Amino acid sequence: MASRDAIAAAQAYAGHLVRPVADVAADLESLSVLLRKWNAVQNLVSRETEKALWSRHIVDSLQVLPLLRPDDRGFIDLGSGGGFPALPLAIALKGSAAKFRLVEPTAKKAAYLRAVIRELDLAAIVDTRRAEDIDSRETAPIDVVTSRALAALPLLCGLAAPFFGPETRAIFHKGREHVEELRETRLAWDVDVLLTNSVTDEAGVLLQLSNLRLKSVS
Repeated sequence: MASRDAIAAAQAYAGHLVRPVADVAADLESLSVLLRKWNAVQNLVSRETEKALWSRHIVDSLQVLPLLRPDDRGFIDLGSGGGFPALPLAIALKGSAAKFRLVEPTAKKAAYLRAVIRELDLAAIVDTRRAEDIDSRETAPIDVVTSRALAALPLLCGLAAPFFGPETRAIFHKGREHVEELRETRLAWDVDVLLTNSVTDEAGVLLQLSNLRLKSVS
């Protein structure tokens, strides 16, 4: 049976789900159980943030849902680590046409991600290469690039850019450092940015990047 936390998390985004809230909540609860089990023997998330798993990781991931478009199908998550935001999003969109590629080169973390995907029957695969080693011609067209706590924004733009098509967006979780990172990013990149305040971190934001292109050198 799903916990109150799982039901509340699913209910908060009911309008963006393609399955009943109870079914999504049950899968989110399973995710929380699997993460705690695996986290006991490897560092998927810090022990401190595990205590706030629902708000710090699961709801923090689900808040991407209102920023998605109905025709978003191809997702790539760079530096998936413990699976956030990709796994909660894959759970929320289970039953739709959305497909996820989780990029995680660390073997133990990749094993965990595959276990969750298999257990919950998610439309996702794990790619154990570094993001910069993936040829974008190998992937299906990407509508959304996600990443959380992987790198500073200028570097993230460099990692995401090869996967960008004309309609691709990146949605990145960022903390209070986002203002300075945006300033540094604009030195090398032309990009359109939409900023949404985080629902889980009063100093945090979600950055939506579109029309990403490296500045020409004159």
